[in-house]
Amino acid sequence: FEAVPSQIEEGEDQEQVEIPLWRQKLEEEDEEQLERRPPVVAILGHVDHGKTTLLDAIRDTSVVDGEAGGITQHIGAYQIQHEGKTITFLDTPGHAAFTAMRARGAQGADIVILVVAADDGVMPQTEEAIAHTRAAQVSMIVALNKMDRDNAAPDKVKQQLSDMGIVPDDWDGDTIIVPVSATEKTGLDDLMEAILLVSEDLEIFANPEGEKFGTVIEAELTKARGVMATLLIQNGTLKVGDTVIAGNSCGRIKAMFDHTGAKIKEAGPSVPVSVMGLDDVPKAGELFNVVESEKIAREIIEEKQLKIERNEAELDSAANLEQLFARVQAGEEEELRLILKADVQGSLEPIISSVQD
Repeated sequence: FEAVPSQIEEGEDQEQVEIPLWRQKLEEEDEEQLERRPPVVAILGHVDHGKTTLLDAIRDTSVVDGEAGGITQHIGAYQIQHEGKTITFLDTPGHAAFTAMRARGAQGADIVILVVAADDGVMPQTEEAIAHTRAAQVSMIVALNKMDRDNAAPDKVKQQLSDMGIVPDDWDGDTIIVPVSATEKTGLDDLMEAILLVSEDLEIFANPEGEKFGTVIEAELTKARGVMATLLIQNGTLKVGDTVIAGNSCGRIKAMFDHTGAKIKEAGPSVPVSVMGLDDVPKAGELFNVVESEKIAREIIEEKQLKIERNEAELDSAANLEQLFARVQAGEEEELRLILKADVQGSLEPIISSVQD
């Protein structure tokens, strides 16, 4: 699996957009077989703005106390019920050290809840989360948290967001901003309503009978159970006994558990499950799919590994830039040909000038 970058118009000052392959693969499914699935929601935002506390309030459990330094150490996945409808949550970390994981979380979601503290406003990780959300091309809802604080300044925060192009719906914009207090557990129903409202306008479909694939949310090696991987199913119905391949990891599912830890035999689209049976720990963000047998899975992995080794060998045999410059200086080469590549036109001219100098 690979993410495919979309085309960017020349001169546009924006980061390259990568469309996850799982979204493209859904287009290959028979439209008549597609069914609505629960929305997958990622919680993003700056460290200490209350992301985990908010999710904790939604689930009415306590996970914050066990976190070192108040920072979420991994991406978790949970499901809740609201007015008879299911919502899947990804809890992604907001610390700068986990930027890559947060980006993966946004790509695996249908909706992003951007948590911004009403007493603190837009911060560096807030801006990064907005960039990840835009790159993933998913809808955004802003949870204006800590509204119970005496120094809460919602209008100031709304102005900061507006300056970044996130215009509130009550300011004639198209972004729903919901005032909440995770500690006081206020505004949560409004937030759930906003999620369901936004999800109704989105094409959130999957084929429960189609090809089985999804995303690795987290994975670890445990003493008691071996490799345990949390998977988010994005199409098809995963079952105990299926052979899964994720990156360089593969194996037959020996046991499967839901987000509460209960043992289950199968799970459909938008359902997060913890599985036992992989032979190695896959990376968070890897896409997984189901193949017919472990033999086929290992053949696929070996083929990918050989391709990587061949590419590395070709790179090693190719002359690097430093060697080419040495040849030019020694008179062995009269000309050094370069291809300059830039993300935007405005970056190209300074680079050309620098190289020519």
